[in-house]
Amino acid sequence: MKIENCTIDDIDEIYRLYRIASAYQKSKKGVVVWPEFERKLVEDSIAENRQWKLIIDNNIACVWTITFSDEQIWEEKNGDAAIYIHRIATNPDYRGQNFVAIIVEWSKEYARESNKDYIRLDTLGNNVKLIEHYKKAGFDFLGLFDLKNTKGLPDHYGKAPACLFEIKLN
Repeated sequence: MKIENCTIDDIDEIYRLYRIASAYQKSKKGVVVWPEFERKLVEDSIAENRQWKLIIDNNIACVWTITFSDEQIWEEKNGDAAIYIHRIATNPDYRGQNFVAIIVEWSKEYARESNKDYIRLDTLGNNVKLIEHYKKAGFDFLGLFDLKNTKGLPDHYGKAPACLFEIKLN
């Protein structure tokens, strides 16, 4: 197992995993579904070395992206030194291996090397199972928040309150 930056050659697989994740979300009642993300969003993440992949046996098992600012979601807390994790999508051939825990451990090291004090992520709606999953992975659940300004964010952000999670590093 290894973690490395995605390349533009990975973009079709990234989108395949996003579509699978969206289909899975659609199958769950009351869960906010990811839209088709704009290609430029993903291309920029790749070009800026913020799109990551977990590789097992030369296959992409999981992808995610990070940012260093997330002002519309985190508002006044955005001034904290943090990395923000987004768009975790797992290859269904590798489900059930708790990649969130692996991403958390990787994020802790990455954040420390980048002089960050927090690891943060969000999800939308009151998805109780996902909230519990993130809590078990070490995140503190900060609650549900109505976002004040979703202009420019992917479409699904206007559909439900945001659940905010963070890990404070020592």
